[in-house]
Parts: sequence; structure tokens; C-alpha cells
Amino acid sequence: MALEIGKKAPDFELQSDTGETVKLADFAGKYVVLYFYPKDMTPGCTDEACDFRDQHKSFEELDAVIIGVSPDPEERHQKFREKHDLPFLLLADTDHKAAEAYDVWKLKKNFGKEYMGIERSTFIIDKEGILIKEWRKVKVKGHVEEALNYIKENA
Repeated sequence: MALEIGKKAPDFELQSDTGETVKLADFAGKYVVLYFYPKDMTPGCTDEACDFRDQHKSFEELDAVIIGVSPDPEERHQKFREKHDLPFLLLADTDHKAAEAYDVWKLKKNFGKEYMGIERSTFIIDKEGILIKEWRKVKVKGHVEEALNYIKENA
């Protein structure tokens, strides 16, 4: 299924850092800020998670939930969430099926090495499960405010 603005967002079923199984469909009736990030405990991913944490109440006021997704296992997500007091779900996409469905599992290069990994991306899904906005190759600085403003202006 091709990912397209204005179309139904791909559903997923992933384990959360709390051990529960979570599906996109569980959040019908709310806006979903679905953000994919490469790895827990790394500088850029920590900054992004903390920025979402710091704006969490503002998103809640707009009837929006924040969900972070990475290939890390639940236990690592738990430690990441506890260390940084993150008030939102972190989902373990260990087989990268959700990342593939959202077309964020990409060939990356670092120090001359090639490997598959997450391309930092954020998706806004409306209350009916329709994809309404996407950001790819996200730069962390200022991104959370950009996502928040998008919901404010389009909710």
C-alpha cells in the first residue's frame, strides 16, 4: 500500500514499553503524532523525545497523542522513557514492519558504512485515521513546534 496524504494511514500492531499491544486503530477519535526515530539513548533521538515531552500538554489540549516508534526492544524503551520522564508511548518495531509500511526503513550511510535503519520522520494522522501531514528526514531543532503548529492550524 502506497503512503499518501489524504488516504487511510497504515495500521500496525506493536508492543509498547509498558508491555501492551498497541494498534493505530486504538486511537480513533484523536489526532496521532506518529514519529519514527533511529535509536533510544542517542543525542538526536533524546533531544527529539524531550522536545515532545516538553510540549506533551499542548498536544493533549489539541486532542492529540504522541507515539514514538523505533526498532529498539521494549526493555530499552522502558529505560529511555524512565530516564527522560517521557509521558507518551514508545513502540518497539523490532522487525521494522511499521517502518516499512510508512516507508521510513531506508539504506543509510555513516562513516562509509551502509546499513538499513530508520529515516527520522513524523506523521500526523487525523481522528478518522487519515494521513494528513508528513515530514521526512526531520531535523530535530524546531520540529516539535512545527508539528504542534500544524495541528493548531488544521485541527
